[in-house]
Parts: sequence; C-alpha cells; structure tokens
Amino acid sequence: MNNNKIEIRPEEPEDWDAIDQLTQAAFADELHSSHTEHFIIRALREARQLTISLVALEAGQVVGHVAVSPVSISSGEMGWYGLGPVSVETTRQRQGIGSSLVNMALTKLQQLGAAGCVVLGEPAYYGLFGFKADPELVLPDIPPEYFQAIALKGDVPCGIVRYHQAFEATG
Repeated sequence: MNNNKIEIRPEEPEDWDAIDQLTQAAFADELHSSHTEHFIIRALREARQLTISLVALEAGQVVGHVAVSPVSISSGEMGWYGLGPVSVETTRQRQGIGSSLVNMALTKLQQLGAAGCVVLGEPAYYGLFGFKADPELVLPDIPPEYFQAIALKGDVPCGIVRYHQAFEATG
C-alpha cells in the first residue's frame, strides 16, 4: 500500500453515511461483533461523546474510521477514553490503514492531555500500540485478555470501566 495516497482527517457531516456503511461492512462477518457498531457511533455523535472521530480517505472515499469516546472508571480516575470501533474497508484490511488510524487517535489523545485509553479487541494487534491487559482494570463480563489499556501519563488505574450508554444502542 502506498501510504501517501491515504489522508487522515477529522470526520465531517458529509462523511456520516459513508462511516455507517463502512462500519457495517467491516463488522459484518466478525463473530465477536454485536453488529451494532454503526449505531454506537451514531449514538455517541448524537450524545456529543465522540471525542475523536477520524476518517481515512483514499481518492476522496472513506476507507477507514476510528472513534474515541470518554469512559468512566469506578476509582474516579479522570481523563480516560475508549478506542473503537475501528473500521477499515474489507478489501483494504491488513494494509496499515487501521494502524495509521489508531496511531493518529492516540496522538490526538496525547494532545488533549488524556490520562490513558482502553480498548476491547485482539490482544496481539492492540499490543503493537502498547496496549496491555491489566488485571486491576476490568470491563465486566469480558475475558480479561481482550480488555487492554495504555497509560498516556501516570499509571493505569484500578477499577471497573464503563463505556457511555451509547454502546448499548441497537438502532
């Protein structure tokens, strides 16, 4: 893949339909998926909880998207965010687009002064970015190895993590 052809920028309202379609298609065959990811992004946007929403464009077409939203931690630790959903057009997966989006999202979080970020996803993949499972930071009812965190300043806190209620959106 020629990375020079990919542009990453914040979402704009005219991208919303393309983000919906891309997200639906990207998760369509995923066994671990609730198949509601596009509803979640929409609900986060409507609740003004979509802190970071970046698109990857190739020839003006949306080929990737990443969402970042605030999470709460039972310890009261502030400044933590959840990464995801991350979507890449199915024919363009495993070509570095998702990695570019994740790296840019983490950079943006650092610029915002975020304390850290959590992600629910494949340990081997997200480990490449420095995410690690921490037994003291828990997302209930999720196998602990799939819930990972990265501290951007300070340490990973202890506690139970809650995502915004938008993550319960089903339509």
